[in-house]
Amino acid sequence: MSLKPLTDSERTAARNKATAARAERAEAKAKLKDGRTSISEVIESAKTQESIGRLRVAELLEALPGIGKVRAAGIMESVGIAPTRRVRGLGVHQRKALIDLLEPRGTAIDGKHV
Repeated sequence: MSLKPLTDSERTAARNKATAARAERAEAKAKLKDGRTSISEVIESAKTQESIGRLRVAELLEALPGIGKVRAAGIMESVGIAPTRRVRGLGVHQRKALIDLLEPRGTAIDGKHV
C-alpha cells in the first residue's frame, strides 16, 4: 500500500510539526540536565505531550548529569525496560522504579527538595 503524495502545504505543516516536537524534546532534556525539572515531571508530562511520550527512555536517562550510554543501559536492564522503549510505553511499575532509583528522597512537593 502506497502513501498518498503530500501537497506542498501538507509537507510544510508536517515539517513544522516535527520541528516543534524535536524542540520540545530537546527542551525537556536540557531542563533535566540543568536540574530545572525532575525525571518524574518529565515522565508525567509524557501523558499529555505526545512529543515527550515519543522520547526514548535511553535518551531521557542520558540527559541526566552523570549518566551516559553504558549507565543508562544498565539502569534500563535493572528495571526491566527494553532498549527501544519510549517514555509513553513505560508501565506503571517501570515508571515507579525509575523514579525511585533516580530521584533523591524528599522530592515530592512541586519537584522541590523538602
